[in-house]
Amino acid sequence: MHRIRWFDSQIRDGKYPSSTQLAQQFEISKRQAQRDIEYLTYSLSAPLLYVAKYRGYCYENKTYALPLLYMTDEEKKVLKYLAYRYRQYNYDNAASVNRVAHLLERFSEEETDEPGQRLPIFETNPQLIHCFERLSYAIGQHLVVRVTYRDESGLQQLSIRPLKLMSQYNSDYVIAYCEEADKQRLLRLDGISSLDVTSARFEPMDAELLEWGAGGSSAAGSPQRKPYTAQVKLAQPLASPDSWHGYRIRSSTPEQALYTVEFHEIESFLHHLMVSAWETLLAPRWLREQLDALCRRTLERLEEGGTAKP
Repeated sequence: MHRIRWFDSQIRDGKYPSSTQLAQQFEISKRQAQRDIEYLTYSLSAPLLYVAKYRGYCYENKTYALPLLYMTDEEKKVLKYLAYRYRQYNYDNAASVNRVAHLLERFSEEETDEPGQRLPIFETNPQLIHCFERLSYAIGQHLVVRVTYRDESGLQQLSIRPLKLMSQYNSDYVIAYCEEADKQRLLRLDGISSLDVTSARFEPMDAELLEWGAGGSSAAGSPQRKPYTAQVKLAQPLASPDSWHGYRIRSSTPEQALYTVEFHEIESFLHHLMVSAWETLLAPRWLREQLDALCRRTLERLEEGGTAKP
């Protein structure tokens, strides 16, 4: 819309703008510029008239005005979350991805025409966006947050002092000081089932100086960059051929619902397998064994608590 408003102002100033000028002004392809003009014509009902003498456009009806366009609060929240995810991305085609983050922040769209580039796909889960929004507020206001958090040890009630949001290998985290452990922890946002921002304030500098504890890894313990792969058979083919709930698909046989999925963090992917719908984990064998061990530990804990049937 920023580009369309510029094009509209050029017409009203009698400058007869063209797709070439639009492309040069915003450093986009001429094809994208032409699509903007087509959007202005067909979607916004602009009475555009191409004047060959000036090699540009004017309005056939000078009383035409651009319709009032706005975004809902929910759409802005989604764009803010996606801009954050793209800013955090630091792997293949990072420069182009960061450029997309900048464009999202300006509430406009862009397309890359460079061959071989594919933008990562991020899931915009409403509960995750709500959690991201509330934690962003708590970080900005230095407020203590009460969360219900689930990890391999089970469900926990925690009081945390959130310090920073981060994204790593298709997963969102919050770096926070945990009052119960008296240490910093790295908590996955999708492990937070409920969240309550309190009115209690804290000093962020005091929390940042505390050492790291369980529940995550520091920079020294970051996972390897080369991705692992898993071969998974699903109940039915995916609507998107590129991603399985945010995990990139390297290859697929859609007619058989067979997919080779890339992942970087073993624990994160095991958690994903525990909560996602799939039929068969075909490979690798070591991942099957780890998932089997994780399920057995979970059943043992249930039996120890007396909640499992004999």
